[in-house]
Amino acid sequence: MDSLHISIYVLGLLVFLALVFDFMNGFHDAANAIATVVSTGVLRPQTAVAMSALFNFVAIFTVGLHVAATVGKGTVDPHVVDHYVVFGALVGAIVWNVITWYYGIPSSSSHALIGGLVGAAVAKSGTGALVGGGLLKTVQWILLSPLLGFILGSLVMLAVSWIFVRTPPRKVDTWFRRLQLVSAAAYSLGHGGNDAQKTIGIIWMLLIVAGVSKAGDAAPPLWVIIACYTAISMGTLFGGWRIVRTMGQKITKLKPVGGFCAESGGAITLFLASAIGVPVSTTHTITGAIVGVGSAQKASAVRWGVAGNIVWAWVFTIPASAFMAAIAWWVGTHIL
Repeated sequence: MDSLHISIYVLGLLVFLALVFDFMNGFHDAANAIATVVSTGVLRPQTAVAMSALFNFVAIFTVGLHVAATVGKGTVDPHVVDHYVVFGALVGAIVWNVITWYYGIPSSSSHALIGGLVGAAVAKSGTGALVGGGLLKTVQWILLSPLLGFILGSLVMLAVSWIFVRTPPRKVDTWFRRLQLVSAAAYSLGHGGNDAQKTIGIIWMLLIVAGVSKAGDAAPPLWVIIACYTAISMGTLFGGWRIVRTMGQKITKLKPVGGFCAESGGAITLFLASAIGVPVSTTHTITGAIVGVGSAQKASAVRWGVAGNIVWAWVFTIPASAFMAAIAWWVGTHIL
């Protein structure tokens, strides 16, 4: 990748925009990590948010940088990337996040960013700018992450139901109120570990374009890693409250045992995806797990209309953010 001449002011602006996106990622997706533990009454909202933010940051010590490498080098041709493309991708993703947050729609920040990269790169150089293998892997996991969450959530729910079939409901509720603290922490670890890396990948790509980092570097600068994990943790701390109710109660009514099963299924999916370097959606994952838990009890326990509306938001996220990013790219070429 050839280095471009980018002024320190433009570089600083783009890094700032990336961290704003990262903050909004945590803000928007806080509901994914805390909705179940709040809706079951195990933790108060403020306590749940603080715990989730802490484990979002602790994730810095638990996973590698495989997802960052996929986003930074495996989505669009690195030779096409410049400061205009990065600007367009970030603005497109941020605008879509604001719209979906305002209307309480649990869409994917991850796929908004991927869509933003695709839209800005195609606006500059056409479809030849896309890396087919990396995009195919991402698209496959749009289907696989909620499916895995669904399967694992329902399997854990069925296993727990069989194991505790003769245990008094009050005792089960007491145990799983404690166990849900563990599952919520595990899900927050998976959320931080997968989502913060997407912004790390964007900034890493930007620094390579600007000649600050080398394309052959094994990892981005340490300050990038710390800044991104801090930003997503702070976003989670402030929380996207508009989405909590949709995720926690509108899809299906959850008790502590159901919350534990959903979070456990979701956490396993996120850790698996991070290990193989796939930027999955925490929104898709936990939604699939919640639906799986509800359907494991009985199909009528799931409000399929609400779940269907969420799926439509998933379908539109990448093309909508790509369209916005293409416009932002054009604007960026005139103002940067």
